[in-house]
Amino acid sequence: MSTPTSAATPERILQRLDWQVIRRLDGLLQGDYRTLFYGYGVDFADLREYQPEDDVRYIDWNVTARMNTPYVRQYVEDREITAWFLLDLSPSVDFGTVNSLKRTVLIDFVATLARLLTRHGNRVGAMFYDSQLERTIPARGGRDQVLILINQLIKQPQLQRAPLTNLTPLLEAGLNAIKRRSLVFVISDFISESGWDKPLRLMNQRHEVLAVRLSDPREIELPDIGPILMEDAETGEQLYVDTHDKRFRQRFAEAGKQREANLNQAFKRAGVDVLPLSTQDDLVRAIVRFAALRKQRRK
Repeated sequence: MSTPTSAATPERILQRLDWQVIRRLDGLLQGDYRTLFYGYGVDFADLREYQPEDDVRYIDWNVTARMNTPYVRQYVEDREITAWFLLDLSPSVDFGTVNSLKRTVLIDFVATLARLLTRHGNRVGAMFYDSQLERTIPARGGRDQVLILINQLIKQPQLQRAPLTNLTPLLEAGLNAIKRRSLVFVISDFISESGWDKPLRLMNQRHEVLAVRLSDPREIELPDIGPILMEDAETGEQLYVDTHDKRFRQRFAEAGKQREANLNQAFKRAGVDVLPLSTQDDLVRAIVRFAALRKQRRK
């Protein structure tokens, strides 16, 4: 299945997002795009006693032990942010049943955030993963960099079959490659082998990490539409099911809820904030809701 963006040029996609998404965000965020992220710098400035609203990641444990009271490190905030997009482009991202594919949502989100960041003088880069790490686009600034990202995304081939996704190699590659403290977006449906929360937690200790979780409503709840052929997007395994069967639909929903609970626990263990993005969401409203939550947490 081709994505709805595959027939459009990068220039047209960016133009559409400028008009339909970015202008609305400008109005709703009132230009304060940094409410989306904290933007801590890397230059050490001073030490001071810990206060209840401080981020525990900045506690200096050596000084705390000597002084017998918690102390936190303060940093000079960089004017320039370097952002990285770690992108899961495995076959399950090509699923969608409501308004679009998860891949389309991914492309629109990356293009929007890259545009917001680069027009304020920041740099963006990306790492592409399907069944393995495919390519890395070095971090650069400017509108041309946004067009390069969009172009590479719409040209990325869609795998028809692949082993079960394992996000750990992507996250470990990010840990090894991204040296300077950065803003890191991990964008995936997180349909993966377990264990990825450990490298995600390590990455969150070094960088500011935001998990962008892609989803589609039919991954949680099936409609009553009769017999259908279901196929695993990654393994190709097929199964005929009868959605008229109420008990089957209930079991499917329960499995979906359990998967959601497991994911939320993994994100909690990793200590990262999560931006949920469904194929039925309005991208602007989802981003503004997330910005409001982040702003509230900073108070």
